[in-house]
Amino acid sequence: MIRRTTRATLLPAGLVLGLAISGCASFSNTSGETSRLADTSLPPVPQRWAMARESVGTVHIGWIDAFDDPVLSALVVEAQANNRSLRATAAAVDRAYALLRQSRSQLYPSLDGTASAARSGPLEGGPTNTALTLGAQASWEVDVWGRVRSDVEAARQSARALEADYRFAQHSLAAAVARAYFITLEAGLQVGVAQDIVDALTEIDRIVRVRFANGYANAQDAALARTDLETARDSLLSAQLGERDAIRAFEVLLGRYPATELEFAATLPREPAPPEPGIPSQLLERRPDIIAAERRIASAIAGVDQAQAARLPQISLTGSLGGASNELSDLLDPVNVVWRLASNLLAPIFDGGRRQAQVDIATAAQEEAIANYADLALNAFSEVEGLLDAGQVLRQRRAALIASDRASDRALYIAQLRFDEGENELIDVLNIQQRVFGTRSSLVAIQRAVLTQYIDLSLALGGDWRTADAIAERE
Repeated sequence: MIRRTTRATLLPAGLVLGLAISGCASFSNTSGETSRLADTSLPPVPQRWAMARESVGTVHIGWIDAFDDPVLSALVVEAQANNRSLRATAAAVDRAYALLRQSRSQLYPSLDGTASAARSGPLEGGPTNTALTLGAQASWEVDVWGRVRSDVEAARQSARALEADYRFAQHSLAAAVARAYFITLEAGLQVGVAQDIVDALTEIDRIVRVRFANGYANAQDAALARTDLETARDSLLSAQLGERDAIRAFEVLLGRYPATELEFAATLPREPAPPEPGIPSQLLERRPDIIAAERRIASAIAGVDQAQAARLPQISLTGSLGGASNELSDLLDPVNVVWRLASNLLAPIFDGGRRQAQVDIATAAQEEAIANYADLALNAFSEVEGLLDAGQVLRQRRAALIASDRASDRALYIAQLRFDEGENELIDVLNIQQRVFGTRSSLVAIQRAVLTQYIDLSLALGGDWRTADAIAERE
């Protein structure tokens, strides 16, 4: 009885000791260390964007719906549902969280059941023997130094980094759809400009041929009019091919077969009000790709903790409970049931420098994550500054082209009147007409560029493409 009582008290005492040791173990909180390392990797960040001459209010969300174009909004939703690259990123996030659950399982004891049955005897006659066993085995590593918890933290931060990557992939896809939409619309408008040129030159060619037949124009004018008309037809064919290529690329982005079946109204949407850029420091807390880079620093810090803890002794507890008998009815008889409890200590003595190399690898990975974060953040700042600058220049260029378009229209009108009255040569009219249509083509391109700059800036600032209501509905 005394022996049995002594053994009965060993199991609770061992567990209490293990929990007490584990509770005293230090486990670093990586969030403060992550922020410190991330901040010190960057140069001083100003309180205002250098190129932000307008207000710097809060960055808004819903920059797709800001165009008030239901077709664009529907196409973005379609791409989010069908894009293969986005699906692959989503699967990577699911895998990362599954790995996190797998890693977290190490914090808890494992319990396995065992059962076996064997029968033996001589080949010719004689008695046979039956052996039956049934048992359970439990094991648990006492996480004294926080190795397992560091592994869990590294997995958690890696999963969160991939989740942020997925968010940024969603935003990037929305921006890509908008860009493709604008490019496709521009291609259609450029076809319209090319068709207008062909129509205008066709009329000029007709007039010149009539005048040549009546002796009012020479052969040079007739040849020049025909040359410009055929060149315009070539440009029209090229523009039509460009439109079809743009549609095919857009259909692939949407996850459709590239059959050039998309049709749109050949009108670019109105430009929304320029997005508020906020302040530079907020960009680090808002852009999903920068958030992902910061979480990778946190994961790398946990990786260093894990590698350092792996150099220290590991303590584990194991226990088993089972019975053995020749008869199934006696298998669970207390007389046949045996229990066993053991504790194990594994202390590294010599490993040829393997564990130290693992620490060095983890430390180098942490330095790499910090450098990648700094590089990404600086590029993000440069991207925003460049887009703010480009927005101002694009609007100035658009204003200049609008003025040029009005002036060239007036010049063409006067040149045609003078040509009809015999005061101008045909070459003068053709030159001015070329300027008119060239300006119109450039104006279409600059209007598309302004819309694209709005999209690129909104993406660079980290604002969500969805409205608050859409975010709440889908999440």
